[in-house]
Amino acid sequence: MRRRLASAIDAARQEADSDRLCTLRLIKAAIDDRERELRASDEEGEGLGEADIAAILATMLRQREESVRGYEESGRLELAEQERREAEIIREFLPRPLSEDETRAAVAEAIATTKAATLRDMGAVMSRLKARYPGRMDFCKAGAQIRSVLR
Repeated sequence: MRRRLASAIDAARQEADSDRLCTLRLIKAAIDDRERELRASDEEGEGLGEADIAAILATMLRQREESVRGYEESGRLELAEQERREAEIIREFLPRPLSEDETRAAVAEAIATTKAATLRDMGAVMSRLKARYPGRMDFCKAGAQIRSVLR
């Protein structure tokens, strides 16, 4: 993902696409900041994995979507449109989200694998899903599906 980001930054720079370049640099800065935090707290200094980067991107995307709603409610449509463009650029680097059917299958597999029987087992099921599908699954919807199965 880092190579994709670096090549996208180079391409945006060559095309003189300042809006795209700015957003890509924001992504890179967020990743670099998180890596610095990890290095400061972690003796081994393993760095960020793809799942960590996907989580950073998902957070950035969620922030943009919240900003769009806020700007639209206050009538600042030009700022809302700018946030939408940034969100689209961020989405390019996120892994493909699971479809509804894929999510249902993943939830069923996680319940079977963890041998979950009651709602008390929901934490184990969610942990498995978060480990296997970081940045690809809507965990709120998955939680609702788990609750409906485990009652």
